Amino acid sequence: MNRKTPFNAPAPSAPIALFVYNRPEHAQRTVAALQRNKGAAESDLFVFSDGPKNPDDAEHVRSVRDVIGQTTGFKSINIIERKDNLGLAASIIAGVSQVIDMFGCVIVLEDDLVASAHFLAYMNEALEKYRDHEHVMQISGYMFPVELHADTDAVFLPFTTCWGWGTWKRAWRHFDPLMSAFERLRDNRRLRHKFDLEGSYGYFDMLRAQRTGKIDSWAIRWYLSVFAMGGLILHPVKTLIENRGFDEAGTHCKSGSLAQQVDPDFEVRRFPGLALSDRAGKDIVRYFRGRKALPGRVADALKRLLFRSA
Repeated sequence: MNRKTPFNAPAPSAPIALFVYNRPEHAQRTVAALQRNKGAAESDLFVFSDGPKNPDDAEHVRSVRDVIGQTTGFKSINIIERKDNLGLAASIIAGVSQVIDMFGCVIVLEDDLVASAHFLAYMNEALEKYRDHEHVMQISGYMFPVELHADTDAVFLPFTTCWGWGTWKRAWRHFDPLMSAFERLRDNRRLRHKFDLEGSYGYFDMLRAQRTGKIDSWAIRWYLSVFAMGGLILHPVKTLIENRGFDEAGTHCKSGSLAQQVDPDFEVRRFPGLALSDRAGKDIVRYFRGRKALPGRVADALKRLLFRSA
C-alpha cells in the first residue's frame, strides 16, 4: 500500500537544486516561477553557479550571480559559486550528490525551465508517497505533448527525463557514471530494443556517443542506471514544466509543436499504484515514432534538449 499523507497535512518540502550558468533572464524567470509555488517559502534552495568557460562568459556569469543574490521567498538560499567551469554534466552530478547527501532527497531544475505553480506540491507529495518504494527511482515533472490514456493524473513509465525531476538517496546511489551495463545492452538486441522504447527512440545511440566521448550527458547515464535496476519513473499526464530552451535553438525549432506549454489549471491529485502503465507507454512509443519524421536538425535540437548532450 502506498504511503499516504494525513488529510490536509502538507508533504515535507524537499530541497531544490537549481543549476545556472550565463543567462540572467532565464535564471530570473525560473526563480520567479518557483516563487509562485505553494511551498516555496518552506523549501531550501541551493543554486549551483558554474564558473565561466572563457573571459567572454565571465560578465554574464556575474550577472546571473547578481540575480540569484537578490532572490528571496525561500526558507534558505544557498549559492555555490564555482571558480572553475565543471560543465553541465559534472556540475549536476556533483550538486545533486551534495544536496542528496545532506537531505536524503532532492528536486532538480535548470535555468531554462519554467515550473507550473503546482510543480512543488506534486514533487513533494510524490517524493513522500513513494519514498520507501525501492523500485520507484525518479519523479519527473515533464510530459511530452502527447495525450495519454490514463485513469490517474500521473503514470509510471520506464524511462527518465531531465526537465524538472526529483529522486532519493536510495535511488541516486545506483547512479553509475561509468555505464557498467553498456556491454549487456550492446550484446543483447532484445534488451536494446526495450531500452530504446520498443525501437521508437535511439537512446542506445546516445549511450554509444557518450561512450566514445562525442557527448557528455549525465542524463543518458542516469537513464541507463535506472533501466539496469528495473526502476519505475513517475510522470504527470500533463507537463508541469515548460522548457524555454527552445528559444536558444530557435532557428531550428520555430515550430510550436516542440515547445510544450504548461496548463496552469492542471494539478496531480490522483496517483497510480506501483505498476507501469501499458496504455500510456504505447502512447509514448507512438509519439516518439512520429518524431522520427522530424527534419534532422530539429530532431538533433530535441535530442540536445532531452539529454543535455551539447
